Amino acid sequence: MKTTRKSWLALGLMGLGAFLFQPTDANAQNRVRAGIKGGFNASSISFENANANDRKERYGFHGGVYAQIPAGEFFAIQPELLYSAKGASANYNLSAGGFNLQGRNTFRLNYAELPVLATFKLGNTVELQAGPYAAYLVNSNVSSTGDLGSSTLALNRDAFNKFDYGVAGGLNVFLGKALIGLRYGQGLQNIANSAAARTVLGNAKNGVGMISVGFSVN
Repeated sequence: MKTTRKSWLALGLMGLGAFLFQPTDANAQNRVRAGIKGGFNASSISFENANANDRKERYGFHGGVYAQIPAGEFFAIQPELLYSAKGASANYNLSAGGFNLQGRNTFRLNYAELPVLATFKLGNTVELQAGPYAAYLVNSNVSSTGDLGSSTLALNRDAFNKFDYGVAGGLNVFLGKALIGLRYGQGLQNIANSAAARTVLGNAKNGVGMISVGFSVN
């Protein structure tokens, strides 16, 4: 019985190796690939505020274009231009004038983002990626629901750093011209840029997990 299990394990490992390290198509590996992509964001902002609790992700989307430029048989550079919705939500609990006010705020920070990722190819199908990104804040708003009613207000962009930057990493799986991608990006720039914003956010930074689908046009 043990011999049979070892045989199945050996076959499984051989199959996985064949999948990951299958022979590469030279033409496919050495041409520039361009395409479109989009998908789901789960973003967060980590900050400490005594009046904010039950902090949760903001769910949004991203979309844009990418190019993959070969720099060897198993290596490429992949720049992208994306619109990416980030932010977070948190409950608030305020006491003023003998009243206790509760509700939930959702901060929305939407960026034009330029990742440039080093891409390591594991055969024709799987790719590992890592690299920096830079982003520009396009717009921002906050929506509130609770004891004070419901509202959505545009926020002054000057309260936030208009430029964000950080690092990202993940993987792509190509199925012909289609791709499925997973990625996490961590900001290195403080979000707040004014005294009022720093009172709420402190030195908070962006963080976002992304699930993408895409299609190569060539």
